[in-house]
Amino acid sequence: MPVPSITFDGLPSGARSAIEAETGPILKIENLSTGLNSSLSALAHTTGGVVFLKGLRRGHRWVWTQQREADINPYVTPLAPRLLFHVIVDSWDVLGFEAVDGHHADYSPGSPDLPKVTDALRKLGSLPCPEIELRQAEQRLAGYVSDPTEAEAFAGNAMLHTDWNNHNVLITHDRAHLVDWGWATRGAAWLDPAHLIIWLIAAGHTPSEAEGAVALLPVWKSAPPRAVNAFAHASANLWQEIAGSAPDDWTLTLRDAAQVWHQHRELRS
Repeated sequence: MPVPSITFDGLPSGARSAIEAETGPILKIENLSTGLNSSLSALAHTTGGVVFLKGLRRGHRWVWTQQREADINPYVTPLAPRLLFHVIVDSWDVLGFEAVDGHHADYSPGSPDLPKVTDALRKLGSLPCPEIELRQAEQRLAGYVSDPTEAEAFAGNAMLHTDWNNHNVLITHDRAHLVDWGWATRGAAWLDPAHLIIWLIAAGHTPSEAEGAVALLPVWKSAPPRAVNAFAHASANLWQEIAGSAPDDWTLTLRDAAQVWHQHRELRS
């Protein structure tokens, strides 16, 4: 369920002033669609360049994701836009990032964006996981497996993005940039390609094509087939829960994609 949105001008004056103290004079604000994880989403055009703003009310149940993004940013800037500032004032929590002038990744079959996406996955797999507070993959998925012991296969010490919504992948002429790190997780390195597979199926790939898209990644080659099967099952259960009894179009698409992949894995096992 998307969080309630707000424009920059709708923020309290104290919050706007605190932001402008960081950005310098703002010449123009471009309010953007906020998606699922932030109430404020805007581009601030300033005398020094463009800054991407995202924010949540301090009382929102997901406001902890703001601090997670701030904490992890120094470790992921080879792949992610650099965090410029983090302000908490007048009941608002706002992050300011370098703006990326790119388009949302196209995950459809044959898309020229796909090599850049898998290259970003390859680079992410080579980054060490920082010693900061992160959620554990085995804990996040424990409620969706058939047997609690199956979740142990998701444990590991790799740094994972986990939210491969194509809106979180911005494509420029030379590479893919990963944004929205609020759900960063510590776990088995092969889990991020597994998360991406579901989004690829949702974009029109067959399960075999989606798995083929990540097949050459070193972290995927190390994935135990039984553990992948357990993850596919857990993901089908997770997306069924997210969709609920009255899913919107995008959750229905992801639910169906997760189910298709789970069935594919069952037939192969």
